[in-house]
Amino acid sequence: MSRASGFDQSTGASDTTLRPDIIAGLTASAVILPKAMAYATVAGLPVSVGLYTAFLPMVVYALLGTSRVLNVSSTTTLAILTSAQLALVVPDGDSAKLITATATLTLLTGLLLFVASALRLGFVANFISAPVLTGFKAGIGLVIVLDQIPKLLGVHFAKEGFFRDIASMATHLPEASTITVLTGATALILLILMERAWPHSPAPLAIVVGGIAISWLGGLAAHGVSTVGHIPQALPSLTLPSVDLVIQLLPGAIGIALMSFTETIAAGRAFAALREPPIRANRELIATGAANVAGALFGAMPAGGGTSQTAVVRATGGRSQKASLAAAAVSVATMLVLAPLLGLLPQAVLAAIVIVYSVGLIQPAEFASIRKVRRMEFRWALAAFVGVLIFGTLQGIVVAIILSLVGLSSQAANPRIHVIGRKRGEDFLRPVDGEQDDETFEGLLILRPEGRLFFANAQQVADRIRELASEAKPRVLMLDLSRVVDIEYSALQMVIEGERSLARQGIVLWLAGLNPDVAEYVRVSGFAEILGPQRLFSNTRAGIRHYQGNGEPV
Repeated sequence: MSRASGFDQSTGASDTTLRPDIIAGLTASAVILPKAMAYATVAGLPVSVGLYTAFLPMVVYALLGTSRVLNVSSTTTLAILTSAQLALVVPDGDSAKLITATATLTLLTGLLLFVASALRLGFVANFISAPVLTGFKAGIGLVIVLDQIPKLLGVHFAKEGFFRDIASMATHLPEASTITVLTGATALILLILMERAWPHSPAPLAIVVGGIAISWLGGLAAHGVSTVGHIPQALPSLTLPSVDLVIQLLPGAIGIALMSFTETIAAGRAFAALREPPIRANRELIATGAANVAGALFGAMPAGGGTSQTAVVRATGGRSQKASLAAAAVSVATMLVLAPLLGLLPQAVLAAIVIVYSVGLIQPAEFASIRKVRRMEFRWALAAFVGVLIFGTLQGIVVAIILSLVGLSSQAANPRIHVIGRKRGEDFLRPVDGEQDDETFEGLLILRPEGRLFFANAQQVADRIRELASEAKPRVLMLDLSRVVDIEYSALQMVIEGERSLARQGIVLWLAGLNPDVAEYVRVSGFAEILGPQRLFSNTRAGIRHYQGNGEPV
């Protein structure tokens, strides 16, 4: 059985040679590995954990995933969510406890993704609307930037929340280390300039190499500049999770699993080429779940597909998951050979890398675009943004989900009901908007509800129909149900009761354009028999012809 992955030979010549993928993998690793180390520091973990995350999870996804180029390792969003959760269970920052807690959190994330796949919950990723996700990511971007600024300044203080941290940082500014500020600011400026001049280039690697060289030649550690420190020169060893931490970490793992899957699906779809196999949501749950479970047992932090690293793979010519395997091989070589040199890297340089790639999460243009099209959804985006800043990152996921569900519920509970007219001189029916000179019919009011009619919106629909009928005072009210995809029992009872109420006012109800399912519900309820064939029409035009031909309602 063929499989939609980077190893499927059935889709053409993209897999006939290793060369493009190996070149892409080697080039991309120059971007992926420095960022992976930087994201580990965001989570409050040793940089070696970032290397582990850019190794085994990447390999496992390459074997199981449905995207040809998606790169699965750590991401900015997952790093900050991991940081928030680890701070809750290991407040003292004990390194041994952090490693155990990370293994437990990553394993829970993977297992939750497996459960979601078994329950066919791939559609859940669509429950977070794009505007809410825009606000959520912007909030996280701002939190990460603020979290890294103290490392650029060489100051330390206890983290107590976004707004309190701003005040604390202001009071600690006089304590800033001049040499640390110069080191971090130089790295930050150079990285920004390089990224603008050569997008998706190995700029992070150049900055890391430069930072290590300056640290070594200038003896920065001896001058008070904080460095990465010791990195084990070995492959990751087996790390066992803690059963005692499961209950504490489970709520956070749910949020991380959701965000891991959401980012994975979004990135996979964004970089899927036209002729490549489609991204299969439930298969992606299995692939990312397996990547996290395998990574957990060898010290990795929660992983997911990221747009930035995948963009690098695609931009450098990657055509299949062999590019990710090549990048993973570079990660192994780094652990075995380059670990001692990486220990010299100033923390301020890593902070500069994190800031540059986290600022991209803040997209003012997206906010402006949302506001231009839908002001209500712009308010949702702002609420998600503020929710992250006030309540924290993990709670921000809950805020984002609640806002998305409230928005969905609001739309479902407020279906549109259009008054239908006919364009003059043409047989074209459309909603009457008051600006067009559309033809209406004396004594006939045509209303077209849209969407699914069910218990949550039945009363509102009934009230709106009653209001429009009261204004128009027609002899016949024809409901065009061609845009109603489903009608639930409560809504059908509303229509039946409405027919009786209209009859008492001297208004006859007709139905038109019922789809097969809705027509069947109307039939088995006995309502079709009450209406009779003279009040049921295959479409609205048939109803209009009948009305005009008879002159009077039946």
